[in-house]
Amino acid sequence: MRLLQLLIFPGESLLPRFFFTAMKDDTLSQMLDKADRLSADGKPGAALALLEDCHRKHPGEESVLLRLAWALWDRGEGERSIACWKELLDRELQHRVFTGFAFDELVRIYKQERRHRDLVAVCEKAVHVQPGDVGLLEELGKAYLLSGENAQACRTFEKLAALEPDNPVFFCRLGEALVADGRYDAAEEAYRRAAALDPDEEDRFFLQAADLYLKAGQLSAAKRLVVRCLEIAPDNSLCRCFLGDILAAANETADAFAQYEQACSSDRPHAAAYMNRLGNVLLKAGRPADAVQAFEAALSFDETTPCRPHLERARRAAGR
Repeated sequence: MRLLQLLIFPGESLLPRFFFTAMKDDTLSQMLDKADRLSADGKPGAALALLEDCHRKHPGEESVLLRLAWALWDRGEGERSIACWKELLDRELQHRVFTGFAFDELVRIYKQERRHRDLVAVCEKAVHVQPGDVGLLEELGKAYLLSGENAQACRTFEKLAALEPDNPVFFCRLGEALVADGRYDAAEEAYRRAAALDPDEEDRFFLQAADLYLKAGQLSAAKRLVVRCLEIAPDNSLCRCFLGDILAAANETADAFAQYEQACSSDRPHAAAYMNRLGNVLLKAGRPADAVQAFEAALSFDETTPCRPHLERARRAAGR
């Protein structure tokens, strides 16, 4: 009799609830499978409509929202897709274990679209909920750099360096932020801290710093660091070329050629590429006659070097 009552009056028992939940899950699975088939058959519009209907019926299902976000992005509806990813992020941040899937996707999108202010906002939101996550803090620091908030980037990487004082990567990040903020002496000290932590990578760290200094117009500091790199690795042809770039920027053209020629002597297979690089550096610096000399040298090493269009441009600029 009780069994008959359970079958006739399902609301009085948990058993029918499980039964109807299973039916709902089967229906959801079928809808998602159908959406996948429609997409595979070249019918993304129909797949999207089905996913939207599925989301209306099952608003709490993250798997549906995830597929909807991708489908909207593929259909060119970026803002609606981002709204889905933001909703997924809100749910992620409520979980005991932060998976970061939606966070990673939003970071990728905002970087791709150069929406740096939005990138900062989503990173700040994640860090607010997960303040001790060094990965999130690093992403936030990089976001600050992209958005030009250099002082904030410095503070973030200072915090990371304090959290992990044995990690040379965070001191390099801090050095990058300090250069961007115009604090050059402090930046060099940060790179020296990184080198002290990992002496085997000292020349690489200093070359990174020198590149930043060169871009910032700090030629003396850049030269000093590259010279230190060559003291560590005197046969490093890339360091020779980089020193040549610095000398070219300082209008010391003869010395720049000397460094490149030394690089060519120690690495003959790449000599043409090195001289082509010097030609482009000199052409960009507004010294076309010197660029002609470098491009012709590249062709003398390898006549197939793809520099002839730049050579002709340099010749015209030099009035030849």
